[in-house]
Amino acid sequence: MTTLLALDTATEACSVALLHDGEVLSHYEVIPRLHAQRLLPMVKTLLEEAGVALSAVDAIAFGRGPGAFTGVRIAIGVVQGLAFALERPVLPVSDLAVLAQRALREHGAQQVAAAIDARMDEVYWGCYRAEQGEMRLLGAEAVLPPELAALPRDAAGDWFGAGTGWGTHALRLPAMLAGQDGAMLPHAEDLLALARFAWARGEAVAADEAQPVYLRDQVATPKAPQ
Repeated sequence: MTTLLALDTATEACSVALLHDGEVLSHYEVIPRLHAQRLLPMVKTLLEEAGVALSAVDAIAFGRGPGAFTGVRIAIGVVQGLAFALERPVLPVSDLAVLAQRALREHGAQQVAAAIDARMDEVYWGCYRAEQGEMRLLGAEAVLPPELAALPRDAAGDWFGAGTGWGTHALRLPAMLAGQDGAMLPHAEDLLALARFAWARGEAVAADEAQPVYLRDQVATPKAPQ
C-alpha cells in the first residue's frame, strides 16, 4: 500500500500530512517566519505518531508555489534533501490547487477561484472545477492586479472564492455567488489529496526536478551570466 508524505510552507501556514495504510494524519500551524525551524520537527512528530519510518515513504509531495519566495524555497530544500537521501521521487503540487481542494473539502465548493495575496498590489490567481473529487485547473494560473482577474469565459453556476487574495482585495475581484473565505491558507491534507491523484497517474518526478513556480518572471528568471 502506498505511503505518501506531503509538505507545504508556501504561505504563513506550515503543514505536513501522511498517507499510510489508507489513513491520513496531518499537522497544521500558522507560524509566519518559523517554517525553517518547525518543518522537520513536524515531519518527525507526524511519522512517530503514525508509527512509520521515513524509509517507508514511497514519494514526497510538496507545495511548489505560487506563494512566498522564501517559503517555497524552504519546502523544496527539505523535500529534495529527504528525497535524495531516500532515493524517492517527488510530486510537485500547485498551492492554488491546494486552496481549491481545501474549499472542496471544507465548503463543498465544486468551482473555486483561488487567490493568494502576492503583495505588490497583485494576486496569484487560478480557477478550478471539481472532477471526481479532484480540483482541476481551468485555463492557466497567473499573477496580476485584482481588477484583471476573471472567471473562465464559459463560467456558469456557483463559484467560491478561496485564499488571502480575497481577504485583501475582495472588492476588486470578481463577485462570487457562493461565498468566499479570505483567510484560507493551503493545507497539506489537501495537498496530499491532490498528490494521490498525481501518483496514481504516474506523475512523480526525480528529486532534482523539484522546481518552484513563482509566476513572477522577475523573481523566477535566473540572472544572466556576466
